[in-house]
Amino acid sequence: MVRTPLTPEERERGERLGKLLRAARGDRSMVEVAAKAGVSAETLRKIETGRAPTPAFFTVAALARVLGLSMDDLAGLCALAPA
Repeated sequence: MVRTPLTPEERERGERLGKLLRAARGDRSMVEVAAKAGVSAETLRKIETGRAPTPAFFTVAALARVLGLSMDDLAGLCALAPA
């Protein structure tokens, strides 16, 4: 299966998500947060750095739960700008 390349806007949205998660993590270690969310530290690292700009819904939901973030807020802050 061939994946359609991401648009610059989609990449930017992924970078915004990563920055929001990193800010919410604060002083907590990446390993600690990832373990509590049930994902690998490498997955969290890729999301936070924008190298995984389109993470799975349940991955984002698990991280949001651990970090005390609202999915509604995340969606609003990371949404693509209307065309």
